[in-house]
Amino acid sequence: MSTQAKILPIKRSSDLPHDASPVVGLADHYPPGFSDPFHAHERCQLALTLSGIITVTTGSASYILPPNRAIWIPGGTHHQVTTRAAVQFRTLYVDNTLNKWLDRCHVFETTPLVRALIDEVLQFRFPYPPQGREVRLTSLLLDELDRMPSVGLQISMPSDRRLVRVCRALLLNPTDGRDLDHWALEAGMGRRTFTRLFREQTGMGLASWRQQARMIEAIALLEQGHSVTTAAYDVGYDSPSAFSAAFHRIFGMSPSAYCRGSIKI
Repeated sequence: MSTQAKILPIKRSSDLPHDASPVVGLADHYPPGFSDPFHAHERCQLALTLSGIITVTTGSASYILPPNRAIWIPGGTHHQVTTRAAVQFRTLYVDNTLNKWLDRCHVFETTPLVRALIDEVLQFRFPYPPQGREVRLTSLLLDELDRMPSVGLQISMPSDRRLVRVCRALLLNPTDGRDLDHWALEAGMGRRTFTRLFREQTGMGLASWRQQARMIEAIALLEQGHSVTTAAYDVGYDSPSAFSAAFHRIFGMSPSAYCRGSIKI
């Protein structure tokens, strides 16, 4: 039997054999409220969300993945995946020798061409030959990924477990406005120690980190179709105008402009 005739049914990442082709893929979905514990894949992972929003958390950052955005996760990177609503997505597993981004996770925009190439990989018969159409298409896909603009849909996470506890609480409830003294006490630290360590490990103070967390949450709400006004109040702002001003400072555009651009992608 020729290798072209062999079909490798990949329904979960655990079905991926060690002798598979350099790039393989699967289509999948997550139900509402899904949570996949921290894990790592031997290969690099490219995940593209088609509907719904995925949150990916690593040891150093938390990323959100709205529709038509993708995330690159280097092989061996421990990460956790969670959802709120149902999610449809595509995942490719890429041999580590093809990794152009070393050990860096990042979220980026995708074009119709990139999405079409990802879908084409899902139609491959595996294993495919070392020369041929499949190799040319996967090479084109990886070249196109290198051209996709990164988007600031992530927030740094500290490594200290006490600070991680604080950050996760704020990610779960970004409207929580309790002050620095409260969170220092929650972490079991003095105010000065908390402030110093938080800045060392996240690159910003608690107030700036919380504002960024609110913006990430706001983007998730906007992507789900919530109005700017609803998103503003739901992430803890006193008025839509204050929210819009903060959004513009961080992302360089108004929430309305972001929504219009998101629809066009």
